Amino acid sequence: MRTKTTKALFALLLILSLALGTSFISLSFAKEDKEKGEERPERGISMAFEYPEVIISKGDDVSVDLIVKNKGKRDESVYFTISSAPPGWKTKIKTYSFSITSVHVPDGEDRTVQFFAEPQKDTKPGAYKFKVDAKTEDGAFKVSHQLKITLKKEEKEKGEIELTTSYPVLQGPSDAKFEFSLDLRNKTDKEDTFNLTAKGPKDWQINFKPPYEDKYISSLRLKDGESKSLNVELTPDRFSKAGDYLIPVTISAGESKAEAELKVVITGTYRLEAGTATGLLSLTTQKGRSGNISIYVKNTGSAPIHNIEFLSVKPENWKVEFTPEKIDTTLEPGSLKQIELSITPAQEALVGDYAVAVNISGEKSSDDLEFRVTVKASAAWGWIGIGIIILVIVGLFGLFVSLGRR
Repeated sequence: MRTKTTKALFALLLILSLALGTSFISLSFAKEDKEKGEERPERGISMAFEYPEVIISKGDDVSVDLIVKNKGKRDESVYFTISSAPPGWKTKIKTYSFSITSVHVPDGEDRTVQFFAEPQKDTKPGAYKFKVDAKTEDGAFKVSHQLKITLKKEEKEKGEIELTTSYPVLQGPSDAKFEFSLDLRNKTDKEDTFNLTAKGPKDWQINFKPPYEDKYISSLRLKDGESKSLNVELTPDRFSKAGDYLIPVTISAGESKAEAELKVVITGTYRLEAGTATGLLSLTTQKGRSGNISIYVKNTGSAPIHNIEFLSVKPENWKVEFTPEKIDTTLEPGSLKQIELSITPAQEALVGDYAVAVNISGEKSSDDLEFRVTVKASAAWGWIGIGIIILVIVGLFGLFVSLGRR
């Protein structure tokens, strides 16, 4: 009993020690952060180019990150001015999407913008200096930094766009969707926008999309050396015949271009469709007499269908005949055949509605139709009934005349 009590007290002391130790460490870090915050001045900013000196080739442009830091204890809006730029150069401060004149920097944080410079065609090789000034909104704090760009005489070698795919060939029926995965790498030594184009067979739908997303894109922006994946989604024309289809894909940016050839192997679809020209699946006849109706059989798939046969499910002692009895010739995609269907009710069939099912079965496909057959009484029985009524009337009339004489 004492041993258990001692162990419990030991565990409790250990937990309390750990808790107190953690609290002291947290308080220590909080105190340290507070001291650091107190060490910062009330206001202050700094600015510097990430790469103060760069070298480019003739025909190239420059985008250098410009880092702005807020050293103070309050948020600042920092405004930029390109105070010094040599003639023959176009310059601006920008982000990856648009030009800017200022940036908001929260206290203790930093922000990165870009300085862009592009030499004109007649700008001579040499060393050029650019100066950027930055100040707070009230002008109380100002900083400047200088960038040196050396323009070389020789033309820059054309970079490459690397385009690869692991599965360039996909196979399936014409009613399926095909999705290829491409890997694109920018090796042009500069950030650029890449246009995406593809050419496929007539009536095929081809779209580019980011992986795991449903939106479609027509261009892609990549930094120098950056790689991205994209998907090419293809929807074939449903009537595409079985065979191989090539889809050339082109990725281009300026004079740089990369191409890949994708292949879709259509295996063909098998689909039969049957019906009547009017869409009605009913007919009227008499017992022992045939009722006729025309049906069509159409190949709505993309592969030829062979050996199309007919089968019926009918009431007992009824007769169902097809003309012709089967389609021996090959039914090509999009083509149809007309079949004459004859249904003869049994002699003992009662007046009323009956169902007759017809199955049209071909190679790897089939369709079903169900007809409503209305059996009516023979017209002869109607005349017989009328004759009986007339005889009854004549008999009654004669009876009344005979009784009246008496």
